[in-house]
Amino acid sequence: MRLRLIQIDAFADRLFEGNPAAVMPLPRWLPDPVLQAIAAENNLSETAFHVADLPPEAGSPPDGEPGYHLRWFTPVTEVDLCGHATLAAAAQLFDDLHTDAERLHFWTRSGWLPVTRSDDGRLELDFPAGRLRPVPADDPTSAAATAALGVEPEVRLVDTDLVYVLADAAQVRAVVPDFTGLRDLPVRGIVVTAPGDTDGVDFVSRWFGAAAGLFEDPVTGSAHSQLAPYWADRLGRDRLTARQLSARGGTVGCEVVGDRVRLRGAYRRYLDGVVLLAEDRS
Repeated sequence: MRLRLIQIDAFADRLFEGNPAAVMPLPRWLPDPVLQAIAAENNLSETAFHVADLPPEAGSPPDGEPGYHLRWFTPVTEVDLCGHATLAAAAQLFDDLHTDAERLHFWTRSGWLPVTRSDDGRLELDFPAGRLRPVPADDPTSAAATAALGVEPEVRLVDTDLVYVLADAAQVRAVVPDFTGLRDLPVRGIVVTAPGDTDGVDFVSRWFGAAAGLFEDPVTGSAHSQLAPYWADRLGRDRLTARQLSARGGTVGCEVVGDRVRLRGAYRRYLDGVVLLAEDRS
């Protein structure tokens, strides 16, 4: 069996920036252990798999526009929401199949997720907004996380991830985590964030994996669906520009619209290849 593999740098204004995701169009779903093994072999933050057939619970794509069933796998687990791999999957479909379309939709574990293409070629994801809530300072998971990060946050919050607001961007850059201490925490990931300190950047962040089986993610779209409402409220405006301060770095445009967050970014296509799998004759 020959399967296409496309690698795309998402939230990237140039090649070798942003977060690389593998995208694999499938004619049909393969067994979950095979999908997980492929994602482990790719060894990227996420591998996005999509098929054209929709499950019965999805219904029809909104507005009669193109729709696909999309799933995301880290090297160790399937996840409920992923930003950069959604952007990458949409980029592949817009480039290869829907060259004249302005919008397409993905059915996912998080429901329907629209992706719109702008005139400048950037893509805009429409994600559910996170709902951060305070975490007590004596919470044992949070205490273990801050010890592993070596930080004393100004604000402690949690939704899908633990989110720690630090005093400034320099503190975010300076974090050197003890990944052994983070590895077994019962939370998907841990975010450190602070106000931006460069022109045009409203806030910065870094994301460290825990249960997701990652170390530091280059650019984490789903984390920004949690961060954007917080910073929009704190800064008093709904449109923001964020920068993730990983070694690769990446820029995410954010807009809070009610209970949704729109995440905007560019992409660069890096690789088109073929995966060779033995036929399953069982």
